[in-house]
Amino acid sequence: MSLKQQLLYLILPICLFSVNSFSQSNIKASNNPFLVASNEVVDYAKVTSQNVENYAGHTINEVSKMVAAIKKQKTATFSNVFGAMDEIKNKMGTTSNNCFMLYWVSTDAAIREKGLASYQLLDSLGTVIYSDKGIYDKMIGFKKSAAYKQLKGNKKLLVDDMIEGFERSGVNLSADKLAKYKSLTKEIGELSSSYSTNMNSSKEILILDEKGAAGLPESFKQTYKVAEGKYEIPIINSTSDPVLSNAESEETRKSYYIKFYNRAADKNLAILDEMVKKRDELAKLMGYPTYAAYALVPKMAGNPKNVWDFLNDLISRSKEKAKNDVALLDAEKKVETANQEAKLEPWDVSFYKNQIIKKQYQINNEELREYFPMEGCLKGMMDIYQKLLGLEFKKVANPSVWNDDVDMYEVYEGGKLKGRFYLDLFPRPNKETWFYGVNIVSGKGKEIPVAMLLGNFTKPTKTQPSLLSQKELKTLFHEFGHIMNMMSYHGEFSVQQESKADFTEAMSQIFENWVLDYGIVSTFAKNYKTGETLPKATFDKMLESKKVGSGLGAIQMLQRCLYDMNLYDKYNAANPTPTDDIWQQTNKQLDVMDFYAQTHYQANWIHVNTHPVYMYGYLWSEVYAMDMFTQFEKNGLLDTKTGIRYRQLILSNGTQKDIVKAVNEFLGRPSDNKAYVKSLGL
Repeated sequence: MSLKQQLLYLILPICLFSVNSFSQSNIKASNNPFLVASNEVVDYAKVTSQNVENYAGHTINEVSKMVAAIKKQKTATFSNVFGAMDEIKNKMGTTSNNCFMLYWVSTDAAIREKGLASYQLLDSLGTVIYSDKGIYDKMIGFKKSAAYKQLKGNKKLLVDDMIEGFERSGVNLSADKLAKYKSLTKEIGELSSSYSTNMNSSKEILILDEKGAAGLPESFKQTYKVAEGKYEIPIINSTSDPVLSNAESEETRKSYYIKFYNRAADKNLAILDEMVKKRDELAKLMGYPTYAAYALVPKMAGNPKNVWDFLNDLISRSKEKAKNDVALLDAEKKVETANQEAKLEPWDVSFYKNQIIKKQYQINNEELREYFPMEGCLKGMMDIYQKLLGLEFKKVANPSVWNDDVDMYEVYEGGKLKGRFYLDLFPRPNKETWFYGVNIVSGKGKEIPVAMLLGNFTKPTKTQPSLLSQKELKTLFHEFGHIMNMMSYHGEFSVQQESKADFTEAMSQIFENWVLDYGIVSTFAKNYKTGETLPKATFDKMLESKKVGSGLGAIQMLQRCLYDMNLYDKYNAANPTPTDDIWQQTNKQLDVMDFYAQTHYQANWIHVNTHPVYMYGYLWSEVYAMDMFTQFEKNGLLDTKTGIRYRQLILSNGTQKDIVKAVNEFLGRPSDNKAYVKSLGL
């Protein structure tokens, strides 16, 4: 037995001990809600912290037996090595997803604690397994066999990808370097979890009097009124746009902006510094010059140069329009304040953009919310997705969920159950603050996929429903696109469920185009007070007004992409640059506007934490999204035949077929960037 094999067998018992020793019979006797037959619903309302811990322990126990079985195989075959590893990945993935999901959404502190601990335990075990030389040698043995040469299609892709995954997990490192790899991976995971916890537990509040609240929508003020003439506004995602777009007081906007972009900075700046350092160490340990170079290998972009070239091209296209936008907004501030010395600040951008839209297009974005109540938008959106993709959604009455705000749906095709998804749409204390399509069960083989849409939309009150802004409506369509992507997978293998990381967004970005069509939007945009349909003239002005600040918006996105790449591709271990300095250097590099302004955006930015070297992927994906959308433009936005082709060729693909080939098959031609360049409108 090799040293690494010994390490695996040492770690597995340690993992088991850390989740308490128990027998399988004891687990079953405890009626753990997670331990149900395949495709049965988890009784989330009854889950306890002990259930979470025991569930993780049960999975570790099962996986240890499966690992041992692979190693005992005398002759390696596709089924007994790669098929078995896929089963391990699926079992661990479902457990890990459930644990982390509850860490993000549970209202019970003990469940959140055990969810995180169990996730970290499974993550550490995954690191051990995916760097195990004994399993890797079985894989290489099969690759040298005649059976491998006969493989075609998705099975050959699976073998090659899984072997590459093991090699990227340090399987060929020396014993001391492998131990260092495992240590770094564990430490990075712990730092990342601490970062998220700090961000999600931030409880910053802005206290305003009537003067400070001037300009804020009356309904918004009533929501956060605590006494006559006093308002306490939580610094969360759902309040940022109403405040920054409407508050007449610059001091209010500035105070909110600084609080919002300083959330958890007292803790997370040091954590991010350490995380970037350790990711750089890990990359160099693996033989790569930077963490970006290491992280990009399995993505479509492949290497940092391709990303830099892509971003620099977009910067050259966007910069002139962005500078014109700054000049326009700056001039508006000078007029509004009757002060020629006034200078546009980052907390002014949304406000003066909104003022121009009101004046030039007669569009009041806050009043427009009345046409977009969440309930009507949800129904309208689901009607569109059902018609387009040939599916049926059925809401489940009285589901067992982790919070009363959560709804559950079943997905059918031709009367056959195809999947389940949960909607957890509104903010609450300690819940993850971003917007996500969260995978829970992959949907391998006969297994039914399960997913959850995590949102932080404006919460309804006793006097009015949740009313969506245009940005929130776009987000809803986008995130539900991720849910449909997850519901569509019914492949043979769990490891092929997820697409390339820099293509994933394309499959949901494409659906943002549906909210730009009046024929679509008018089916559900009804004033919640009067029932009036949103007038077409108003909608047309809404579309026209989107060009206000579009260049500046593009540059702000590119700034995030550059920052992400600078963090992970330009790191100097001998003389690391403070993350604040990198942000300011990025400002200077773009030379459009200073967005630093006493803030620490990097302290509460989920992507730079959990998705490093990822931001460029939103723009990279959009090239494919806009190209694929041309088929719907040609055939109709509600053409079911095109929608089903899209679901079957793209949404359900994962990595079963080369992505570019799948896109080309859907298009009936080679993909190009013409539609994307046109969509920029720059």
